[in-house]
This record gives sequence, C-alpha cells and structure tokens, in this order.
Amino acid sequence: MPILDDKVLGEVKKALQNMQKPVTLKLFTQAFECGYCKETHQLLEELISTNTLLKLEVHQFESDTQAVETFGIDKIPAIAVIGEQDYGIRFYGIPAGYEFSSLLSAILMVSTGLVKITDDGKRFLAGLTKPVHLQVFVTPTCPYCPQAVILAHQMAYVSEMVKADMVEISEFPHLAQKYSVQGVPRTTINEKWYQEGAAPEAMIIAKIKESL
Repeated sequence: MPILDDKVLGEVKKALQNMQKPVTLKLFTQAFECGYCKETHQLLEELISTNTLLKLEVHQFESDTQAVETFGIDKIPAIAVIGEQDYGIRFYGIPAGYEFSSLLSAILMVSTGLVKITDDGKRFLAGLTKPVHLQVFVTPTCPYCPQAVILAHQMAYVSEMVKADMVEISEFPHLAQKYSVQGVPRTTINEKWYQEGAAPEAMIIAKIKESL
C-alpha cells in the first residue's frame, strides 16, 4: 500500500519542479531490529519517482561499514542528502508527518543552492574554525519542528564546519533521556548547549558562539 497517495505525489512533483542539480538520498537501513527502516525505504522510493534529478542509494548499516564510516552514520534509519558534495545534512528516523516538508526543503536547497540565512549569519558561519554539531529533536506531529530543522540544515549547507541532524525522538528514546528532551523542537549544540523551540537564526548563532 502506497504511503503517498496520488494527490500528495502531485503536490510533491509541483514542489520539486524547480530542482536544478541532481540530489542523491543515501538511505542507511537494515532488515531486522529497525522499527521504521522498511517504511522509510518505501517513502523514499515513492519520492524519487516524482523527479528524475532524484536518486536513491541504499546502504546496509551492518555490512556497508565503509559508507557508514564515511558519512558518520551512528543510528538507523538514516538519510544523508547529498548534492555536489556532502553538506552534513542528515535525517535520523522516518521524515514523516510535518517532517516530510523538511526533507523536501533539504532536497530543494541542495539542488538549487538557495538559503535564507542572513548575510551576517553567512559571515559568522564562514568564519567558524571549530566543528559545530546541531541535533534537532522532533516528532512527526510537531508543526513547529520543520522550522528548526530547516534552519539547522541551512547552516550546514552554508558552512563545512556545521553538521545538522533531524532526530525523530520517538524512534530514539535513549537520546531523549541522554539530552533531557522534554519537548520539541529542541536543538542541541555540541552536546552540552541547547535551544528550546523554533528559535530564530540569531538565537541559534548566539548559542553556537556560547558553545565555542
């Protein structure tokens, strides 16, 4: 049974019609002990049918150790959104519900190069000399979460020093405990700093400065 019905597929085709350059979705999965791996694979198969510039590559988490190491994957299902290079844009857990829009936004950004980061934000990110890891904890039913995810992914696109993950928290409850996630969205910055809610760019940059 399809995940995306004909109406949604039509909307996705329209949303992605402005793609300019090819985008590869690298899915890391396995057959057993992965709650949403099968559904994530099916979702991506349906998604790539909407645009010829989209390609899907499937990697087995347990056996494809080289790819796992190269792309820094530590949990599954995982999706790396790759364009002309790897921008450090990751989805951990199925990008369903409201987070499907985050995946479409990441695809368009990587394909077109269009971001909404301010000039001041770009200058700050370009000047980073230490790595920054952003983890945005979400649930599929959270309408405010995509805003936080998209901002983090844009920062990763702009700066090679930034890696940004969407983490669907119900699939990784041990991380909810580790990072004391009580509500979503919650952006964790370099493990020990965090920002609650769908914060604007300036607040996230301030937290990044604090973490460094």
